[in-house]
Order: sequence, then C-alpha cells, then structure tokens
Amino acid sequence: MAETLLSIVLEQLASVARQGIEQEVRQMVGVKKEVPHLREVIRTIRAVVADAEKRQVTEERVKVWLERLKDMAYQMEDVVDEWSTAILKLQIERVENAAMPKKKVSSCCIIPPPFICFKQVASRRHIALKIKDIKERLDGMEKERITFNFVSSGSEERPQRLITTSAIDISEVYGRDMDKKAILDHLLGNKCQEKSGLYIVSIVGTGGMGKTTLAQLAYNHPEVKAHFDERIWVCVSDPFDPIRVCRAIVEALQKESCNLHDLEALQQKIQTCIAGKKFLLVLDDVWTENHQLWEQLKNTLSCGAVGSRILVTTRKESVVKMTGTTYMHSLGELSREQSRALFHQIAFFEKRSWEKEEELKEIGEKIADKCKGLPLTIKTLGNLLRIKNSEEEWKNVLNSEVWQLDEFERDISPALLLSYYDLPPAIQRCFSFCAVFPKDSVIERDELIKLWMAQSYLKSDGSKEMEMVGRTYFEYLAARSFFQDFKKDDDGNIIGCKMHDIVHDFAQFLTQNECFIVEVDNQKKGSMDLFFQKIRHATLVVRESTANFASTCNMKNLHTLLAKEAFHSRVLEALGHLTCLRAFDMS
Repeated sequence: MAETLLSIVLEQLASVARQGIEQEVRQMVGVKKEVPHLREVIRTIRAVVADAEKRQVTEERVKVWLERLKDMAYQMEDVVDEWSTAILKLQIERVENAAMPKKKVSSCCIIPPPFICFKQVASRRHIALKIKDIKERLDGMEKERITFNFVSSGSEERPQRLITTSAIDISEVYGRDMDKKAILDHLLGNKCQEKSGLYIVSIVGTGGMGKTTLAQLAYNHPEVKAHFDERIWVCVSDPFDPIRVCRAIVEALQKESCNLHDLEALQQKIQTCIAGKKFLLVLDDVWTENHQLWEQLKNTLSCGAVGSRILVTTRKESVVKMTGTTYMHSLGELSREQSRALFHQIAFFEKRSWEKEEELKEIGEKIADKCKGLPLTIKTLGNLLRIKNSEEEWKNVLNSEVWQLDEFERDISPALLLSYYDLPPAIQRCFSFCAVFPKDSVIERDELIKLWMAQSYLKSDGSKEMEMVGRTYFEYLAARSFFQDFKKDDDGNIIGCKMHDIVHDFAQFLTQNECFIVEVDNQKKGSMDLFFQKIRHATLVVRESTANFASTCNMKNLHTLLAKEAFHSRVLEALGHLTCLRAFDMS
C-alpha cells in the first residue's frame, strides 16, 4: 500500500519536473534544493516499505510508523496535485489576460491587473510552504526509520509475474455431503412434523468454514426450488438494519427495485407478497443479538404458509439463541484427508501427470494440515501455489513465520497474509482499496477499474489501455481467492464479484484510517470532523434525519466518495470543500 502511494508521488514529482513548472515554486522560500531532496528521501524510504508492511502485523511501533507514512504520502500527493492545478489556473489566467484590452500607463509600460500578480505570489508561497513542511517531517521519519533496522528490498519495483488465467471453477463444497443432507432434510420437512409458526434453521461456524457456500448449495438445490413457492436470499451482515433487510426481501419477491423507505410500508408489502405462500428466506451472515430488531422482522414473516423456512448463517451461537432457532447445525472443520484432497485438487489444477507432482505432494500435505480444516484457507493457499513450480517456493510458504500468528485472536488469516505478500505492490494497493465497499456488496468489475484509474493505481508501459491493465489486475485477484461469487457474461468472462467477509475484514485491517463505510446521523455528527480528516476513501450513508451535514463533517481530504445507499441531497453541499476528490459516485 505505502509503496504504491510513494511510487505515485515520485511519478507526479517527475512529471512536474518534466513540464518545467517546478520553477514556479522554486523562486519561493528556498524550495530549489528541497524538491530533489524530497524525491531522494522518498526513494530511500520506499526501499524498506515491503519489510515494514510485513513487520507491522507483530510490531505495534512499526504499524504506527507505517500509518504516519501513508498519511504523509497522501498529503504529498495532494500537494503535488494542488501545485499542478495552481500552475494550470495561472496559465489560463495569463491567456485570458492577454486577450483582454490593456490599460496603457505610458507608451512603453503595460501593468497587469494587481490581483493576477497577488494570486501568483500567494499561490507559490502557499504551496512552497507545504512542500517545505512535508520535507521536514519526512526527514524526521527517515531518521526514525534507521532505528527499526528495516531490510531493504534492493530494487525499486518487484517483478509483476501476472498470470493470464481467470479464477478456476472448482467446487467450494468439499466433504460436506452429510452437512448438505441434514440441511435439506430440515428445509424439506423430512426430519420434522409440520406445525404452525416459523421454522428456523441456523448454520453456525467460524469464519471461512463454508457456511454461506452450504446455504447456497441448499438454496439452489432442485428439490428446494420445487418445494417452495418463493425463495429469498438476503445478505444481512453488520449492522442489522430492518429497513434495508425488508427492502431487500421486497425486491427479491417483486424482482425489481423498491422505492419504499418506511418500515411499516415495507412490512405490509412483504405480508401481501407471502400471504398463504410457502417461502424460504435465507438470512446470510447475521451478527445482531438485538432481540427487538429481530422481532420487527420475525413478526412480518408470520403470515406465510405452513412449511415455510428461515435459514440463518452466523458465526455466533448467541445469535442462534436470539432467533429462537428450531434446528442448529454446527459446521465443523474438514478432516485431514478432506483438507489434503481439496488442496491437491486446487494446487495441482491442470497439472495432471506433472513431473513435479510427487516431489511437491508431501510439502503440500503439510501446508494443508496447517490450514486447520478451513476451506477458505485451503482454497487461498491452493490458488497461491497453483502458479509456483519450485520446491523452494513451496517450502517458503510452509516455513513462513506468518503461521506463528494467532489468526483467530487477531482476525488475520496467515493464508491471506501469505497470498497478499506475494502480490505485486500495485495489485496490493488495488486489493486494499476494495475495503471501501460494504460487506456482501456486489462489486462490478468495470466500475472498480474506473475507481482504480481515478486513484492512479494502474501501471502501464503505454502498450496497453488502462482498462485492459485493470482487467488483468482484477483477474489476478480473482485467481488468488480475494474475490468470489462471480457474475459472468455470456462468454464466461467475470464481470462482477463479492468478497468473503473474512477477506473484507483483512482489507479493512490493511487500510485502517483510510477506507471506511460511514453512517452519519445526528447522534454521531459531533465527533465526525476529526474522523473525516483522517480518511481518504469512504462509502457514505446519510439518513434523511441528518441536519447540516456539510457543516458538521470536514471531508476535505477525501479521495473517493461513494454515496449509493440512502443518498441525501445535502451531500452535494459538501462537494465544494472536497478539493482532493478523485472519484465520486452518487448512482
């Protein structure tokens, strides 16, 4: 992340120098020597960033230092942008001034308008002072860097060994035949006597265990499709919002968007649609333990026909109790044999009768054993090693110190860390940016690529269009299990996806104080000013009750603003203050 940000700043500084506009600032407050020095310090720091990003997981001081570095990189990027913009404005004003009638003082003297001269001097001094301040603070970080004894990468850019294949379609359901049968039996009524009242089936298990995948398998089973009059799938996630959940149910029932925003109206619409019908409602990824919020939804669903079912997936047994679950199914880890078989299926995909298969099989089995029976972890490492052919590369994964982390305590998966470290820096930045999307949201490929382009994250040597580079990055991440639940076009190309909630949590860990999904309301607005000064990318939810939004939230440092849910017209009032904005989506 930080390495890519620093690379962007270096490219921008080089571009400024090539354009010759550096002279516009060098004339003020001794900046002449500071810009070249700034570039040299950035190069020195960038050489150790890869080591710092690995050590931040276990060393809090390094994490704090890296957070400060990223914040400063954003500030440098903004100053260079301001620099270029100011020069462009002055150039435009000069052209316009040249076209205006001149006021002659004498036959040999023409005086330009005073405000033009003042603007030029004030603009130069303002930007030059910012550059000097950043240079001084960066010098301090450079001195602090020495105390950490970072290991230099030895090169400015790691090679980008991009693969060209897309994500492979290997079934994620492995070793779950008994689990599938148990869920189907309870959904279809084979294991219970039908009676009035809601029948709730809950699948509970740790993250990455395959709860959602098992629910999808049951939801799409032919017998289930034939058994129920209506089937509804809702990604709930956190926070639990009854209005959003009810609207999603209505849209699933009507097969079209819903413009209702009042909870009472939504509840009545649901009851009209399901009255006397046998329905299956899947509530995926439920976190709330608030019984009052749950009752608002549960009471709405009581008018369905006998035999209706609610299928809940959750990590928390307390949620199972809160919902009044009829049958709880605990999803356990895969056995050693199942784990090894799944890993082998993915890691050796399209390598049948491969000469090195036997050579790497034993190492692969040991790696699979370290995955603790978690399908997501096995799939992630299988996809990582699918493109690695040497014994040394496989042993590096097996013996990595990352396995010493307690991923459940820290909410960091060693498999994701290993796969992330193996990404080229530019693709690391593109992945971590995805933390700006809410959990369980559908990410459209082409829209994501446009957002990457707006942030200057895509690297091209000029031989490819940026959109093609973006598609390569997207497919690279899809092939490494950072994306899932793919949506494809008629030709089989991936055009949309989702992120597993654990992968999303990992992206948020990487972008602390950078990417946020922010819900603004009157209760929170008093503390929002300082909060918004730190973040750079945000998805914003503004409720209709929010008053004076533009005056209470200082968002001047935002680079990305997505306002897709409950968009409020007052967001537009804030746009005049967003001078660093590179991407704005109000669709």
